[in-house]
Amino acid sequence: MTTPPPPRHNGGPPLHEDEAQTGWKAWCWRRAHKRAWKTPPREVALRRLARAEALGMSYRDYTLEILERGRYL
Repeated sequence: MTTPPPPRHNGGPPLHEDEAQTGWKAWCWRRAHKRAWKTPPREVALRRLARAEALGMSYRDYTLEILERGRYL
């Protein structure tokens, strides 16, 4: 039985390769990452690209802000 993560820890996979898990939790995190970065429909991608360029950001940075904060800039 493993110890629970400390308070304020999101329970995500470890950042170091030597500590990487190959179990269920790691699989769930990889799947969630893939789904979050799934290519959006063309209209959404073009709208994000236009907004990112207007703000002087790259498309990836703008999309990351949306995913992290849950709101549009």
